[in-house]
Amino acid sequence: MSKANLPASKDEWFFENYVEGSVFEFGPVEVEEEEILEFARRYDPQPFHTDPEAAKKSPYKGLIASGWQTCSLVMRALVEHYFSPVSSLGSPGIDEIRWILPVRPGDMLMVRATIIETKRSSSKPDRGIVRTLIEAVNQRQKTVLSLKSVNFMLCREKS
Repeated sequence: MSKANLPASKDEWFFENYVEGSVFEFGPVEVEEEEILEFARRYDPQPFHTDPEAAKKSPYKGLIASGWQTCSLVMRALVEHYFSPVSSLGSPGIDEIRWILPVRPGDMLMVRATIIETKRSSSKPDRGIVRTLIEAVNQRQKTVLSLKSVNFMLCREKS
């Protein structure tokens, strides 16, 4: 598998453009302390996400981002660089989500999307199913998040 650029503008991407084995990388996505605090206060108010002093006394020895915030940052990058606005029909879910390492203020995340399976829908032949391994990798080349997404994409060619 090799890194690839999108073969066309993502506005021209359809199911047929998502080729099994292709790898795409984009970023960096900067993780900012104020965003960690703001997100956590609103959605995941655990002390190691909301209070830098309490976080120092936690097993993490400092402030960390909520895993859900990391997912949100990755999702934004996927929408901007991977999912086509003309063909993406959403997702029935995510499989095997893993928060592998803490994400900290100042981290710079790269998002890697590896297409692991594509198949045309037998019940709705105007669309296909794309399964993608999504990984977020920090500036130390350590994987901090992995998940497998399942997405529906419109087909360019009718079968």
